[in-house]
Amino acid sequence: MFSGTMKMPALLGGMLLAASALAGPAQAGTAPAATSATPGTYQLVNAGSGLCLSVPASATAAGVQLTQQACAGSANQTWTITSVSGGYRLSVAHSGKCAGIKGARTSAGKAVELQSCAAGPFQAWTLKAAAGGTQRLVNTGSAKCLNVKSSAKAAGAPIQQNSCDSAAGKRWTLRPAGATPSPTATATPKPTPATTPTTAPLPSGTWPAPSGKEAVTATITVTGVRDGGMKRFYGSGALGTGSQSEGQPPMFKLADGATLQNVIIGSPAADGVHCLGTCTLKNVWWEDVGEDAATFKATSATQTMTIDGGGARAASDKTFQHNGPGKMVIKNFRAENVGKLYRSCGNCSKKYARHVVISNVTVTTPAKVLAGINTNYGDTATFSGITIVNDPGKKVVVCATFKGVTSGEPTQIGSGPDATHCRYTAADLTYK
Repeated sequence: MFSGTMKMPALLGGMLLAASALAGPAQAGTAPAATSATPGTYQLVNAGSGLCLSVPASATAAGVQLTQQACAGSANQTWTITSVSGGYRLSVAHSGKCAGIKGARTSAGKAVELQSCAAGPFQAWTLKAAAGGTQRLVNTGSAKCLNVKSSAKAAGAPIQQNSCDSAAGKRWTLRPAGATPSPTATATPKPTPATTPTTAPLPSGTWPAPSGKEAVTATITVTGVRDGGMKRFYGSGALGTGSQSEGQPPMFKLADGATLQNVIIGSPAADGVHCLGTCTLKNVWWEDVGEDAATFKATSATQTMTIDGGGARAASDKTFQHNGPGKMVIKNFRAENVGKLYRSCGNCSKKYARHVVISNVTVTTPAKVLAGINTNYGDTATFSGITIVNDPGKKVVVCATFKGVTSGEPTQIGSGPDATHCRYTAADLTYK
């Protein structure tokens, strides 16, 4: 199995823990309110404008100044807040890059920009509870606050640092990703009935809102059918490290014949879902993929893992990993900002012919490979109804072929359609 880039390990939620020593002035006679921490990914909504902290045009290059834009729940507005030395790091879902101060300067008015994540005080922020349940984000390097320039209310206004005070343009609401896009509304949607899986496709650009949340401290074993009612499950304790280790346990372990449905897997996500035989994942959503979203550990060539509906985003390497024999079916699925959608294990200790069928799937870039297979093992990948979004140069590899090995790293030997292993034609692909 391949290891991906290390992910951000721990996330804050809702009302974040106010740091005990914060840079920037406190309001006279007012002690910061005590707050509690829960994991999750967030939109940062400015208290003055009701608009969200965004990376303009979903840019991925370092040096792009952040702006505020209408809240849409998109990956370029989805921020992971991670504990680092001196405070917290803000990284954006669509690129994995961090919010930092341009030029590592301390003066007011310096741009807050997209940067490659690195240790240091100018990418570290502390959070101070403010009026109305909002937060001030104070840069530890400059002791200045995350601010909308001139407290502007228009979309596109640039984000900068400025001296900390109680101005609305320097206060932010941390809203769980996927919640209703309103700067103040926090109404909890009704849970999906357990008997009616919500497999109907969502409008483009949206992500399901959780009906509640549940910390998972030990792997949940599923036999029969488990319906999550669209609750967000996130790792805590031993499952909350945010590790990319291949040996870490999964959030859910499905026995042969089991079904997991109507579940949102939040972050930390540990090693996602392990399937030990024939299983079904129906309307399962991964908000921020851990090591893998799901791993198929079949023991027989007759077993099938079916992923029907749902979606996954922010997978630094693999989304679905196929280790045992058998067939994986991925259908009616959405993927955003993933390395590989599917990978047949290229260096597992046992060799198997593995097969994948991918149909009615939409992949939004950045993405690298839809399926990676090992032709020397007899693997096959069959595609139909594939939509690839934001790839004008057609750089996403639909099918990559490798020479699998039992030790070391496999070698890529080709890509593109053929009559035997990579089964598709141009008619199976749509670019938008």
